[in-house]
Amino acid sequence: MESKRWGDLDPRVRQTLTLAGSFEAGLKVAALIDLAQRPRTDIRGSKAAWALVLTLANSAGILPIVYFLRGRRTT
Repeated sequence: MESKRWGDLDPRVRQTLTLAGSFEAGLKVAALIDLAQRPRTDIRGSKAAWALVLTLANSAGILPIVYFLRGRRTT
């Protein structure tokens, strides 16, 4: 299988990939800011572990969503 270069892709595909990447980056930034500002007692699990996973894992936006839904304690 021949690999394609960025310039070989259809413009709509490039736009979709750019939007998806921007969406994931925005979610990661929002999750990391929330994680940094939230007290340790309001986090399920280790803040360091969440930060590491959110920073290093390429998850198509799934991990930041999991953090927002399950990683925070609500009062």
